Formats: sequence, C-alpha cells, structure tokens
Amino acid sequence: MSLATLQAPRDGLLRRISDVLVARRGLYLLLLLVPPLLWLGIVYLGSLFALLAQSFFSIDEFSGTIVREPSLKTYGELLSPSNLDIIIRTVSLSAVVTLLSAVIAFPIAYYAARYARGRIKALFYIAVMMPLWSSYLVKVYAWKLLLAKEGVIGWIMAKLGLAWLLEAWLSLPILGGPSLSVSYTGMVLVFLYLWTPFMILPVQAALERVPGSLIEASGDLGASPGQTFRKVILPLAFPGVVAGAIFTFSLTLGDYIVPQIVGPSSLILGQVVYTQQGTAGNIPLAAAFSVVPVLIMGIFLTVAKRLGAFDAL
Repeated sequence: MSLATLQAPRDGLLRRISDVLVARRGLYLLLLLVPPLLWLGIVYLGSLFALLAQSFFSIDEFSGTIVREPSLKTYGELLSPSNLDIIIRTVSLSAVVTLLSAVIAFPIAYYAARYARGRIKALFYIAVMMPLWSSYLVKVYAWKLLLAKEGVIGWIMAKLGLAWLLEAWLSLPILGGPSLSVSYTGMVLVFLYLWTPFMILPVQAALERVPGSLIEASGDLGASPGQTFRKVILPLAFPGVVAGAIFTFSLTLGDYIVPQIVGPSSLILGQVVYTQQGTAGNIPLAAAFSVVPVLIMGIFLTVAKRLGAFDAL
C-alpha cells in the first residue's frame, strides 16, 4: 500500500471538518473562543471567586486559625477607623496621581496629535514608551536615590539657592517629611513617572480624532483659544482622558512596591494586602481588602463606559 493511499482518508477527514467549519461560522468562532474562555473562567474568574470566598471566613482570635464558616465578621473589620483610613488614603492618592497625570499628559498629547509629523512623531512615541522598556524595580530604586536627602534633586536645589524652598515644602503637613524619598510628594512623583505614559497615549489617540475643521470653525466664530479648548477640544478628548484614568487609577490603586520603597510609613491598600497575607497570616482580611479595589474599579469602569472611554482605547 502506497503512502498516498494511507494519507488519503486523513486528508478526506480534514477536508470534511474544514467544510463543516466554513459552512458553520458560529461553530468555528465558538471553537476559537473556547480555549481563552476556559483559561479566563478557570484561572482568572476561579481565583477571583476563591478570593471572594476567603473573605467570608474569619480568624479565631485565640488560636489564630482560619474559621471556615461564612460570616461578615471580616468585612466588619474593614469598617474600623484604621482600615477605613487606609482605604480613603489609597483612593485619594490614586485620584491625585490620575489628576496630575492628566494635567501633564494633555499638552504633550496635544502637541503630538496636532503638530508632530514624520520623524518628530516617531521620536515622540519612542520618548513616551522608553521608560516602559526598563525594569520596574530599577526605576523605583533610581528614583529613591534621586529623591534622597543627599540626592540629585536636593543637590540641584542647593546649587540654585532654592534649598529653603525644598525645606519649606518638606515642612508642610501630609505632603512633606524628612526628605522627598519618605514623603507623599516623592511617592506621587514616582507614580507619575511610571504611569503617565499610560495617560498620554489614550489622550493622544482621542485628540487625533478631533477634526481640525471644528477648531478652525470655533476660531472663525470668534471663540478665544480658552473657549475653544473648553467647548470643543476638551469635551471631544474627554473619553481619552477617562480611558487613561482607567490605567493610572487602577495601577496606583493596586501597587504595593512603590509605597514600600518610596514614601512615608503610612500603609496603603496594596501594602496591607501583602502584609496581611504574608507577615500577619490573616488571609480572610487580606481577601476582604482585595475585594475593595475590585468594587472600586467596577464602579469606575461603569462610569467610564457611560462617558465613552472604551471608544478611546
């Protein structure tokens, strides 16, 4: 029996399967979606539901063991003043980082969308993306050295005769501290460096969609540059701002490495989850704290969808 004879039935079977898949596009699409949906359902959603289940357990205060009986005791602990303070502090920090990154990103994105062309635009994308190419930890530790009391920023301020200004800023309550590397100001600066590229790109994409004829028409009708920005440019580009805010807000909300290296001793949400799960061994409380950003981002994404942010992604 020849090799061609042996291969013919197999080829015929593959051809019949191919014909069925071509004729039934829905079945073909379903077969393509099954592997990623299984991965999403088992690995991601499965772990998420396991986390949610753990949050309904509690810790026996006497033995320190996990009591695997459903209760709301652990969620009640989230409402204690100290834990509420952590949640409010984290959300406030994330909101400040998001707002500042939008203020920084908008003029950069506007220049790229309206004026940059050819090689200049290519250089713009390289400059924006380049910080993302280096190691996350290397960047954070580099910033810790820059922000230290004997670091480059302090040295430059002293050379410019502005050391008094830095000292005055560090003396401010909440914002200041012994040095920039152990202050909320330093933490915000590091977060801005890390996450601003994620704000620039969606805003730039949204500004690309703003027709230049609308801006020209606004000027022809007598609107000042400020009025054109407020009435034409910002409303049309706002979905891009919200899309960028999804990244900057969520990344800041869940980060626990930056606050451990740069910033004051006050804990934020990611640090508490890491501490409770590791050092304290209180997995139910760590799971309950982990549910908080999931709920916050669920609300955030619902609002963002209504504002059309997904169209700018």
